[in-house]
Amino acid sequence: MTSDMAFECLFVSRDGGLFRTLGRILRELSISTSICLSASTAFELLGKGSTDLIVIDWEDAECPELMGRLWKGGKWRKPTVVAISSSDPPLPGAHVVLKKPVTAESGAKSFKDAYSRMMLDYRRYARQALMSPVIATLEDGRAMSVTVTDIGDGGVGLSSKEKLVTGDVLSFRLRLPGAREILVQVRVLWTREYGRAGCEFLRIPPVDLVILHDWLKAKCQVKKPLIAG
Repeated sequence: MTSDMAFECLFVSRDGGLFRTLGRILRELSISTSICLSASTAFELLGKGSTDLIVIDWEDAECPELMGRLWKGGKWRKPTVVAISSSDPPLPGAHVVLKKPVTAESGAKSFKDAYSRMMLDYRRYARQALMSPVIATLEDGRAMSVTVTDIGDGGVGLSSKEKLVTGDVLSFRLRLPGAREILVQVRVLWTREYGRAGCEFLRIPPVDLVILHDWLKAKCQVKKPLIAG
């Protein structure tokens, strides 16, 4: 994300007319766009930033290779991919296919579909920092002091001076800033040095789950589009 919390896009095409048609739609969706004239330049930029969307002109000879490299590896979170092509879908690796000739109407529909997917991904992976100390209870009844370092839709990050083991199940009450206390049960998925651990949610009471989702939704704000996403 950029400093003003806009989604970031790489537009891979040598076709200036194509960008003139679609650039306005991207701006109206509050998507910050960088134009890449070559697939190799786009691949380098993918490793440097937090790209949310990549728009690929499939007629460019390098772009199918870029798609293969994109899904084969890299430490970045995989972006939403819009492929623009004169051929009929499907195109391997593309989430949305925009058929040529491109019009403002067809572009707007395709990018709204892509925007919806980007929002789902953003909310799924976004983590909110907390640094909240809690007393957790393990399945054998032992109490353990841990600090909840972050929280998201799928789980929490923990830090503890005591040893956590993959598979451990912990229950604790957690107060979200500006909201009431919730009860969660989590399972440790991975551990790192210095007592860090990543956990998935196992159980949250329905009322508490609503509180968590509302709290996360309020925290996961991106720049609002000028047109409905």
